[in-house]
Amino acid sequence: MTAIRATMGPVEWGLLLLLSVLWGGSFFFTEIALTALPPFTVVWLRVALAAAVLWALVAARGLAVPRDGRTWTALAVMGLLNNALPFSLIVWGQTAISGSLAAILNAATPVWTVLLAHWLTRDERLAPHRLAGVVLGLGGVVVLVGPEALAGLAGGMSDGTGTAQLAVVAATVSYALAGIWGRRFAALPPLVTAGGQVTASAVLLLPAVVLVDRPWTLPLPGPAPMAAVVAFAVLSTALAYILYFRILARAGATNLLLVTLLIPASALLLGGLVLGERLAPADGAGLALIALGLLTIDGRLLGRAGRAL
Repeated sequence: MTAIRATMGPVEWGLLLLLSVLWGGSFFFTEIALTALPPFTVVWLRVALAAAVLWALVAARGLAVPRDGRTWTALAVMGLLNNALPFSLIVWGQTAISGSLAAILNAATPVWTVLLAHWLTRDERLAPHRLAGVVLGLGGVVVLVGPEALAGLAGGMSDGTGTAQLAVVAATVSYALAGIWGRRFAALPPLVTAGGQVTASAVLLLPAVVLVDRPWTLPLPGPAPMAAVVAFAVLSTALAYILYFRILARAGATNLLLVTLLIPASALLLGGLVLGERLAPADGAGLALIALGLLTIDGRLLGRAGRAL
């Protein structure tokens, strides 16, 4: 497996913040698209349109497309772990639990990544400061979303929400495994890797679209849902996955999947800047905890403090 220079500099942090904004906006686009289209169809259109955009960019750049079966098999596994499986689990899970609770559970992705990367890689070993930073960041997400969102955890398995919660948790494990699996594509251009992954995802999701959604029986959606799907595909998928694989190649899986801690914060800040929504004191506390967690994970601030002592 390819060794990764698992460090975060200003460029990597900037790319990670931009990725969190793109993925934070995806919740807005999804909400609009779901007013006219069923879930699997929305997900399939997302990856299929993104694939078309990415392959057009690959052709415009004159990049070589992999032709060997080994590379495409690896891309198919990546598409399963990073899109088809987790997207389906989260969509199904959110039919029974709130979006706020799903956001908290999704933010556990870095915890799984830290633990799994320790066992499955040689150069992303578990360090106390990294684990402590993830826990701090996860606490910040809980404060941002609000303790009332945790009420769903008390339901257990008796009312069916427990199974939905497990589905979202399983999706976060899949995301973590995808981040580790994706390290093998460091030698491929991010455009090619992203295009191959979403193409494989579209193929894998097609049976669910046909058998479950039967989209040909539905009325044509209006301009707003279709515009949301296009924005979802171009911004939150095509562009986002170019950044995803660039960060993965430069900083490793553990650092990359810190983006799930930043997504709720980005959505909150976008609401304040774009929609004029006011931040509550708890929001500021949550953002501060996430920032402290990220600084702890980075480690350089702690290193400077140790040298000063």
